[in-house]
Amino acid sequence: MVMLIMQFFWVYIDDLIGKGIEISIILELLFYVSASLIPLALPLSILLSSIMTIGNMAENNELNAFKSAGMSLFKILRPLTVVILIITAFTFYFANYVIPVANLKWHSLIFDIQNTKISAILTPGVYSKGIEGYAIKVDKGKDSFFEGIIIHDHSQSNELKTIRAEKGNLYKSVNGKYLFFELKNGYIMEELEIDNPVFEQTGKLRTFAKSSRPCRRSTFRKATYKMDLTGFNLRRSDEKTFADKHEMLNVFQISDAVDSINYRGEQIMKSFLNSTKKENAFFLKKPLHNVPQNTSGIKTKKAPKIPIVFSKLSPQEKQQAISLSQTKIRRKKTELQNQGEFFKGMNKDIDRYWIEFHRKFALTYAILVLFFIGAPLGAIVKKGGFGAPVVIAAILFMVYFVLISIGENLAKTDVVSPFVGMWFAGLILTPIALFLSYSASYDIDLKERFSFWKRLNINFKK
Repeated sequence: MVMLIMQFFWVYIDDLIGKGIEISIILELLFYVSASLIPLALPLSILLSSIMTIGNMAENNELNAFKSAGMSLFKILRPLTVVILIITAFTFYFANYVIPVANLKWHSLIFDIQNTKISAILTPGVYSKGIEGYAIKVDKGKDSFFEGIIIHDHSQSNELKTIRAEKGNLYKSVNGKYLFFELKNGYIMEELEIDNPVFEQTGKLRTFAKSSRPCRRSTFRKATYKMDLTGFNLRRSDEKTFADKHEMLNVFQISDAVDSINYRGEQIMKSFLNSTKKENAFFLKKPLHNVPQNTSGIKTKKAPKIPIVFSKLSPQEKQQAISLSQTKIRRKKTELQNQGEFFKGMNKDIDRYWIEFHRKFALTYAILVLFFIGAPLGAIVKKGGFGAPVVIAAILFMVYFVLISIGENLAKTDVVSPFVGMWFAGLILTPIALFLSYSASYDIDLKERFSFWKRLNINFKK
């Protein structure tokens, strides 16, 4: 888990560092991420622990003692099998109810953190009002260095400050409450609000000059301007925005979502077919000469009682008919292409739901299969501890990870169905688990069984 969390940290290091985010927010993020990483960590831990446990027993001749007492390997593994079945049941519950919530939490939280980037609020050439009480404009720049800086500070109701500088660096305080602009070569213009009008006792209004606004101007070569960030704290988004994502639903919600999408697709298809039929007289239930007369008072052309024969039309009418038919066909072709693209995208969306549906069951099955690979393998290699078992587990886990990646990619690209894609690793590893279990149960020496490897090794040495 530590290794996987560190991998996540390096992926999002740019989004987490340098923003003054509270430690509690980062710990909350890592807590949710650790829950979502269980599908990768748990199969590896089961595989490693089974190899180490049974390998330790085989290395200390404990398995031989059990077998000499008349116990088979499957009887020896029966208590561990019960424990693994309990773990698999808990894993399915965890994958179905806890992981979707954890995915929802950390996706929404990382989205909020990514949108808290201070430099992202400054767009060159545009006044930014992302920080409450300030309007900031820069001519050019990126990251934390900008040129042509203009800051309008109206945080005080009775005072307006305008700061101009040739260039400057932007950074945030350690506690995240203030934003600092390290400015160079500029000036500050301070203007006070015009005083309210004052009336004399006689009721006569005292007159003031129209431009009677007190002001002060000062220049600087280097200055640091501090802005309050109370209006730019981390804003937590509504989690309902992300709640309809595929990986954030349990199996029951996925089933309901697929049914809803299918029902919506059927309604759209029916509506499209009805509109297509209404546009063509061929599909109308009544013939043209039985169309009811217009009663709206608007003059319209009556439908002909006798069908029009194309060969009897004049050349000009034939050209008009052909042109009109071509226009209708082109329009209908475009509509059919758009409709096809819509249903293609809808089917891909349904496949993504089914991928997540089968992922939860495939994860549970993978734990069981990897146990029956690791336990017999430990009995065969007869090595315990953190030496050979770690190496063997790492190699097998790499194979498992490659298989699930291949299966998922094949399912997402519509090469295979979501069922085959997500169960691809289990289907490949099941025969291996059965073969290793059979070999360990009957004490079959794999070196002798695959003697061609031994002969190949001897020939290579010669």
